Amino acid sequence: MKKLVPLCLLAFCLLTNANAQKNEKPNIVVMMVDNLGWGELGCYGGGILRGTETPQLDKLASEGIRFLNFNAETQCTPSRSAFMTGRHPIRSGTTKVVWGILYGLTQWEITMAELLSDQGYKTGMFGKWHLGDVEGRFPTDQGFDEWYGIANTTDESQYSSHYWFDPEVAEVPVVQESTKGKKPITVKNYDIPARKVIDEELTLKSIDFMKRSVKAKKPFFAFIPFTQPHQPVIPHPDFEGKTGNGNYADVMAEIDYRAGQILQSIDDLKIRDNTIVIWLSDNGPEQATGHHGTAGFWRGFYFTALEGSLRVPAMIRWPGKVKTGQVTNEIMHITDLMPTLAAVSGAQMPKDRMIDGVNQLDFLLGKQEKSNREGFPVYNGDDLFAYKWRNWKIHFKWLENGYFEQAQTLNVPKLFNLIEDPKELYSIEIGDLSGAWMAPVVMKKIVAFQGSLMKEPPIKTGTPDPYVPNN
Repeated sequence: MKKLVPLCLLAFCLLTNANAQKNEKPNIVVMMVDNLGWGELGCYGGGILRGTETPQLDKLASEGIRFLNFNAETQCTPSRSAFMTGRHPIRSGTTKVVWGILYGLTQWEITMAELLSDQGYKTGMFGKWHLGDVEGRFPTDQGFDEWYGIANTTDESQYSSHYWFDPEVAEVPVVQESTKGKKPITVKNYDIPARKVIDEELTLKSIDFMKRSVKAKKPFFAFIPFTQPHQPVIPHPDFEGKTGNGNYADVMAEIDYRAGQILQSIDDLKIRDNTIVIWLSDNGPEQATGHHGTAGFWRGFYFTALEGSLRVPAMIRWPGKVKTGQVTNEIMHITDLMPTLAAVSGAQMPKDRMIDGVNQLDFLLGKQEKSNREGFPVYNGDDLFAYKWRNWKIHFKWLENGYFEQAQTLNVPKLFNLIEDPKELYSIEIGDLSGAWMAPVVMKKIVAFQGSLMKEPPIKTGTPDPYVPNN
């Protein structure tokens, strides 16, 4: 005969189990695609209009919150720096990459991976880094337990296929892997054949990392910065010709499929309810002929300060916490992810440096209707190009073609109301007092931000480690 469990003991066990689940740190999965415009996915008005449906990502968008006004930086490295540190790249010396000059995050910077690692998370990164390619600046030097991917950018995969490529004078781009405390090893050359299959590899390695973390009963942070659809836009062999609408549509089909593989694995591991999923692009679409994408409703490509450069598709799912089916036009910036995820994990943001990101957790959880952010400065390289505030944008440098034009320094700034003029075509004249009232408001914010750069001088591009601030 089975022994009966006293009701008080049963109640205690149930309460203890409930509290354990309540206090368990959520897993965090961040999927970041490279140069995907706002207008590509079905849930953003693209999908079949761009040659292929995107059912996996459209479904994900319906399962949480979909952002219409999520903003990144104007280039790959600055966006990744902002994501990793919660700081505007102008502070970190990561506004650009100049061949021949040391680049990337100094060891002094505190990354999201380091923050979460200190909270007991297993940290894995699988994909493109672009925040340093020398010893001391690889992902596994900056808080990640393991990494597989490329240190720099995807267009390098084309280098070795050129008939005049000379490996005697030029470094052969490679795919690498490493673990914390060890020097990265070369897995293979990063050439056109490797470019075609790398996102599949990143997906499978991410899934393996999640499985191992769950088996070890450890919360995990999986950062998966895919390489698609950055040029060269070349589909995986399994997707080549799949849509009948060209390489870009084939690649979009693969992007959707890879996201679906990650999401299915989360379900298979039975960790859906305790896993935050963030999916986003690092900046606006590619402009290069034959590889170009679209910002849809907006105008512009990356390397500019137009909305098409800044606004990116982004969605967050956290079952039971983030209400399903939400669509918001509230402003959020990529720097906000670090302080928000720090709050989720119980970590404290660094107090010894300027942090530009703001904690958006209460907004995401529906405890408040408005975002905690109204605007932000827009830098391209080391120059302030614009400032975005509420539904307004003021440009100080004007650039429409990031590849082939020189930025024009404006004698009179261009003002745009993004509700009335989302394409930023019709500048409000300064003499139009009904529209120009916001200019002095924004200028005060710019002066305050530039004052913070004087209080904490920016790290200069090329600064070696060890770096210690003067103040």
